[in-house]
Amino acid sequence: MKPVLLKGGTLIDPSQKLDAKGDVLIAQGKVESAGGRISAPDECDVVDCTGMIVSPGFIDVHCHLREPGREDVETIATGARAAAAGGFTAVCAMPNTDPVTDNQAAVGFVMRQGANANAARVYPIGAISLGQQGKALAEFGEMVGAGAVAVSDDGKPVVSAQLMRTALEYARTFRIPVIDHCEEPTLAAGGAMNEGIVSARLGLRGIPSEAEEIMVIRDILLARRTGGHVHLAHMSTKGSVELIRWGKERGINVSAEVCPHHLSLTEDRVMAYDTNAKMNPPLRTAADVAALREAVKDGTIDLIATDHAPHHYDEKEREFADAPNGIVGLETALALIVTHLVESGIITYAEMVDRMSCTPARLFNLPGGSLRRGTVADVTIFNPDECWKVDPATFLSKGRNTPYAGMKLRGKAVCTIVAGQIVYRQ
Repeated sequence: MKPVLLKGGTLIDPSQKLDAKGDVLIAQGKVESAGGRISAPDECDVVDCTGMIVSPGFIDVHCHLREPGREDVETIATGARAAAAGGFTAVCAMPNTDPVTDNQAAVGFVMRQGANANAARVYPIGAISLGQQGKALAEFGEMVGAGAVAVSDDGKPVVSAQLMRTALEYARTFRIPVIDHCEEPTLAAGGAMNEGIVSARLGLRGIPSEAEEIMVIRDILLARRTGGHVHLAHMSTKGSVELIRWGKERGINVSAEVCPHHLSLTEDRVMAYDTNAKMNPPLRTAADVAALREAVKDGTIDLIATDHAPHHYDEKEREFADAPNGIVGLETALALIVTHLVESGIITYAEMVDRMSCTPARLFNLPGGSLRRGTVADVTIFNPDECWKVDPATFLSKGRNTPYAGMKLRGKAVCTIVAGQIVYRQ
């Protein structure tokens, strides 16, 4: 493997408080040196990074790669390539596959397919319960031994508080987070969007914010009881932010994520009954968006994740209430955060890199998240000034279901490096 020299970029690495112009030398899959001017060694691949930002590789801890079972809408290979095109050097694959990723063999399959993709790293997330049925715990130890980095029942909330308590206690043994989809099912049943004036006007059954918040506080209290690490997926409400802040102030082991769509869109996007604006949790109000943005700024919400959820065109072409939830997000996430949070002055590029790289690596105990000498050379290079129009036809993902089609955004990944190997180049 030839050395790679990244020349003349702005290096942003919050893990070592680095924010300066300089070079990065990569050799044998590791960061050899970062900062200042570096002379190119013999037979070196030089990448001109003038005008670019060079950062530790982005890590998405929440995406759906659909394999096994729904290879028609996404495969591990297409998802990993889409991730690399979006600037992600690693993704964590949710277990809601067919069959469910709830055992050692299933985890091993995801690991092998991810390695064969030769793109972004793919880390499996195992199921909390067998078959995601919420009844009996899956074998965490065997799954972790096979490569799982966390456990989650994904879109199915852990309804039983006793099962969630046991999961947190068990996961603590293996030092992995338990990821929960916070939704009280009796409140959310039949809901298609946020409950409020817009849902009433459209005649759609709504999901109240309390459906999320009741489970948020339950999980925080169970984390306090057990000492386990609970990670709250795709937060969407102002109330959830307040509860997470309450938990963190008391030293409870809780972390949380938010998705770019909950930071950039409101329930008004549903007005045209566009099924590409249907997701769970649903798009909320402007006040919720403002609270989520502030929580990203102050660190109450630890990281940004995509919840990349590809669906077939025919599945989304239904009446709004009947369409499946979710949108693709790997190839738009970077630009959405740059456009809606950085350009508007809510967060800095350093804070963006921290929420999309350093913190995910730290919380999920993953390689990467730093440009420090000797660390694995997972690197994202992006142009913060490139303006482009979202065209789903150009996505490397098989999914085309995005509410951002035709929208002009700023910020684009130009080169993605995994273990010293260039896996994407614009």
